[in-house]
Amino acid sequence: MNFNDYKFTVTDRFVRYAKIDTQSNPDSPTCPSTEKQKDLSRLLVEELKQMGIKDAEIDQHGYVYATIESNTSKNVPVLCFCSHVDTAPDCTGTNVKPVVHKNYDGKDIVLPGDKSQVIKVSEHPELKNQIGNDIITTDGTTLLGADDKAGVAEIMDAAHFLMTHPEVKHGKVRILFTPDEEIGRGADKADMKKLGADFGYTLDGGTVGSLENETFSADGVSIKIKGFSTHPGYAKDKMQHAIKIAAQIINKIPKDKTPETTEKKQPFIHPTNISGGLEEVEIKFIIRAFDTPTLLALEDELRMITVDVLSGYDKSCYEFTVTQQYRNMREILDKHPAVVENALEAIKRSGLSPKLDSIRGGTDGSRFSFMGLPCANIFAGEHGIHSKQEWVSSQDMQKAVETIVNLVSIWEEKAK
Repeated sequence: MNFNDYKFTVTDRFVRYAKIDTQSNPDSPTCPSTEKQKDLSRLLVEELKQMGIKDAEIDQHGYVYATIESNTSKNVPVLCFCSHVDTAPDCTGTNVKPVVHKNYDGKDIVLPGDKSQVIKVSEHPELKNQIGNDIITTDGTTLLGADDKAGVAEIMDAAHFLMTHPEVKHGKVRILFTPDEEIGRGADKADMKKLGADFGYTLDGGTVGSLENETFSADGVSIKIKGFSTHPGYAKDKMQHAIKIAAQIINKIPKDKTPETTEKKQPFIHPTNISGGLEEVEIKFIIRAFDTPTLLALEDELRMITVDVLSGYDKSCYEFTVTQQYRNMREILDKHPAVVENALEAIKRSGLSPKLDSIRGGTDGSRFSFMGLPCANIFAGEHGIHSKQEWVSSQDMQKAVETIVNLVSIWEEKAK
């Protein structure tokens, strides 16, 4: 595929999208969790229609659906490309001011809005491969939103390329943009029957050239502790303090099974929230492992810690609740090897060295894979995500666009 004469739109799109506040809210019961996510979704529908994609639409829940029709007589599986419009609630996403650092010189990047925010090469070694490229950051006062507006912009530019280059043969392509991925609800209201795709790819990955075919398996755990309250002046041998009981449970989690001490395929137990007072406390955890038996074993270990701690408190009790979140998508992808094989070939055709990797997290693709849409995750070029030091390279995003176009071509070539 020749992209030499193509004027990429991905950087302009990304900068435009990044300025729109789309943070999701885990405490909201609605879908989408914040109405402002629809501001970007409506813009995407408008831009898709301007490309000539007539069926582009946003539904009541903020999901965007669109179709690039097949231009081949072959029977090609329907492919879906998906990214999420929301940004993480971990760091403010209001009044994002993207900064494009042209022709990056290889030095630490001092962010102009808050000069205490420095993207250091020592902490972001991937910057060593970006010399001469254009690096996009914020001014240092907000996150950037490359997770996952980079993916959104890449899919939009790939759609633009396909709509303006009808000589590139491909099957039917479905586009899906979801809300609320960052709070684990991205697939909740997706209409898979309406989507009508056979295989999928999320654009929500990191280093250029990477392809992720497996994620954590994930559950949430809630432990509610009911203590015994008395007046603190007369509490000797009577009070059983729920906060202190909770602290003992957390302190008994093995130090080699926490996010701070694990990497690669090592699992963890992670307390994410603690709320309450003397009489009643709730601790929320996320449990992560790459296989379900290990995941369940960690849950049993946490349950036994709770039982052990509570055994010393005769007037206190607890509730232990497990909520399934998602499972390792590799369990499904291994049954459909062409999804990964074709993506690796597409990355090669884009002039890159593909790297098969695992995600220490999850994507919408994790859920979709178990909803009938086997889904792998393609690099989007995101780095330093969920922080004020987030960055992405224009050239990396362009390579993601090339990969999408090459990928639809490969599926068409191999079809009959």
